[in-house]
Amino acid sequence: MTNKEKYDKIFMDCFAVDKTALNAKFVYQCVPEWDSVGHMGMIAEIEEIFDIMMEMDDIIDFGSYTTGMETLAKYNIEF
Repeated sequence: MTNKEKYDKIFMDCFAVDKTALNAKFVYQCVPEWDSVGHMGMIAEIEEIFDIMMEMDDIIDFGSYTTGMETLAKYNIEF
């Protein structure tokens, strides 16, 4: 499984959405599941799957599907 496939699966599992929903318009609170609790669950899953520990500023700034990929690039996760 590629990093992109892993990343997409996290979003699909955490927020109960189809892959077609994952684009630049998929942002924090665009679905009811992506609230503060859902956000932290997603972050925990990302950290586990990619074996990283994100900085608090990055967790706070992780506000969209596309921004998340940019953030993960700082941790040498390539898509």
